[in-house]
Amino acid sequence: MLNHNVVCTHNKGDRPPGKFAIAFSPITEINIMTYETLTQQAIPSSARDEQATAQAELYTHLETQAEAVAPTQDPLTSRDRRIISEIIEVEPESVRTIWIEGGITVWVQFVEGGRLPFDRDWFATRVAEVKATLPETPRERNERLSDELEKACTVFGLYYGEIDWLSFSTKLYQDGRFVGFVGCNQQSWYARPRQYGLNRVAASAELVIGLLGVRAAVAA
Repeated sequence: MLNHNVVCTHNKGDRPPGKFAIAFSPITEINIMTYETLTQQAIPSSARDEQATAQAELYTHLETQAEAVAPTQDPLTSRDRRIISEIIEVEPESVRTIWIEGGITVWVQFVEGGRLPFDRDWFATRVAEVKATLPETPRERNERLSDELEKACTVFGLYYGEIDWLSFSTKLYQDGRFVGFVGCNQQSWYARPRQYGLNRVAASAELVIGLLGVRAAVAA
């Protein structure tokens, strides 16, 4: 998930640099283009061919290095992609992944190739601003609740059955034994040991599972 507990060093009105089709730092590309313009008339055609070849090799090298520092697993949820797309004004589906390089630069990688760099503090502050105002979709809510439930079940050595995504409810099991029902409504998490009966409510999945009388699993 995106981390935004940092201090902003940019004005809120700052705009992110470049378009997502650019594969490298806009500064690098501008420098190369300027060099070509100033020297094109003075360099023979054969030398320009060699320069073009060397430039292509440089691009390939930079692309390889950038891929090397990219994460091998996608850390983003659909909500993360919506937040990023709001910040850099692209479609959520176009965002492939994101990572931080050197603790300073946030890189956004795109599905169809290309990536853009952003200052970490500026980007993280914008994440906090967008996240605070962006409504959660039903799918994003289910993703968040299922992640929380999975972590809670790990604590108690439990597993859950098929989830009813409309009401977000499921059955809990331990070593093949039925433990109880658990779910989450608009107010809180709830659990009950039988299909019918009073719900026991709590603020988190871990707390509500504990109300079923299940003890935390002891590490081997």
